[in-house]
Amino acid sequence: MLAPTFLPDCLPGIDRPRLLIDGQAVAGSATFDTINPATEEVLSSVPDCNLTQLDQAIAAAVQAFPKWRRDETKRRQALRNCAAVIRTHHEDLSRLITLDQGKPLTEARREVSYAAELFEEHAVQPIPTQVLADTDTVSTRLVLCPLGVAALITPWNFPVGTAVVKIAPALLVGNTVVVKPSPHASLAPLFLGQILRPLLPPGVLNVVTGDAVIGSALVSDPRVTKVSLTGSVATGRDVSRRAAADLKRITLELGGNDPAIVLPDADIATTALGIARSAFRNAGQVCSAVKRVYVPEELERALLKAISAICRQFVVGDGLHEATTIGPLVNSAQRRRVQTLEAECRSQGARISPYRGAYPTQGYYHPPTLVSGVPDTARIVTEEQFGPTLPILTYRDIDDAIERANDSTFGLSASIWSTDITRAEAISHELECGRVGINGHSRSLANAPFGGFKQSGIGRELGPWGTAGMGELKVINTFK
Repeated sequence: MLAPTFLPDCLPGIDRPRLLIDGQAVAGSATFDTINPATEEVLSSVPDCNLTQLDQAIAAAVQAFPKWRRDETKRRQALRNCAAVIRTHHEDLSRLITLDQGKPLTEARREVSYAAELFEEHAVQPIPTQVLADTDTVSTRLVLCPLGVAALITPWNFPVGTAVVKIAPALLVGNTVVVKPSPHASLAPLFLGQILRPLLPPGVLNVVTGDAVIGSALVSDPRVTKVSLTGSVATGRDVSRRAAADLKRITLELGGNDPAIVLPDADIATTALGIARSAFRNAGQVCSAVKRVYVPEELERALLKAISAICRQFVVGDGLHEATTIGPLVNSAQRRRVQTLEAECRSQGARISPYRGAYPTQGYYHPPTLVSGVPDTARIVTEEQFGPTLPILTYRDIDDAIERANDSTFGLSASIWSTDITRAEAISHELECGRVGINGHSRSLANAPFGGFKQSGIGRELGPWGTAGMGELKVINTFK
């Protein structure tokens, strides 16, 4: 186990992570090991929340809700304070993310900065309200009311950023929350809970860890009135079934299989760089990354050559090293999945453009890899690979490319690459997804809605749309 030399002595560190329940740092009745994906060594023992502790966390949130919902000014100040303390512990959180999840420090630092920005954005974001009518006899207003206790279930690929995407609007509206991070990356969310603990009344923010049993019990509890999940489609279906029992409000962000369409007039150098940066960020473990590329037959060779040249410049290694640009996959199961999908491509006669650089043999590494000559029916095309293997597919007709791009159960993001912006914008309206980039793939703004079509999820996060999803509309009539 690593010594917590980079963590403040006054806070639970990597050797003593704690649950946050009713304003208290609580040890689990049992623990589970978390593995450093860069070394395959045990990093820490994480508290394993039991059902009694989960009940205490939910009860604390219920108890704190009536008072928390009353004072909007105090809530906004609390969000400002949360942003400030994150900035104070910026490097601590960044290193914890890298150690536990694997991404390069440069990416982890951006994630932590984004989390602070989200708290700052929500501290000043208006809570939706509207005057619908104002006559001599009646005034009618539309207001947004908090729902109560929100269960926030977060993923391992952005353990701090995604947590704050959910926490900030939930607290702004006046809800209290129970956060349940992924067991594959729990250290940073637990540390986040401890540094925010002095800033919030007991019970307003609770953080528990554990496996699917704890997640299922949290979602099923009748005291929980809102569930926000970022996870797999299978988990989303399970959450939907459990939430349906008492008609909980749900927001589901369930991933994507994002297409990039390269038009014949695209600038190859610019396109290759943009696609590579998106496809291989966080070792491809990003729901809104480029997952499949459609390129005209006559440009395939040039695009492959250009992206391969960029891949040769990547440094694959431990994310704690400042030079690293691609870290390991999060665990052995994720690496095995990517290896299996790649092996299936080879068996189907695909051409593999491998990474030529060196990388560590110890750790869950998989180098950036391009696959061409693969059929549309291959699983690397039809499924979300969530790894650094990118299929390149050719087309002859743009209508065919659009149809194939839309031929997916997902619809999160997409991109179009062209020097003809007018044409690209026209095509953007035909793509079945929640976000389209032109000459760029993915950009998340704190005030722009994030979410997708089809099985990419239900509802939206971020901006006033995400805030509205954390509340319930109420009409107030004042008779004169």
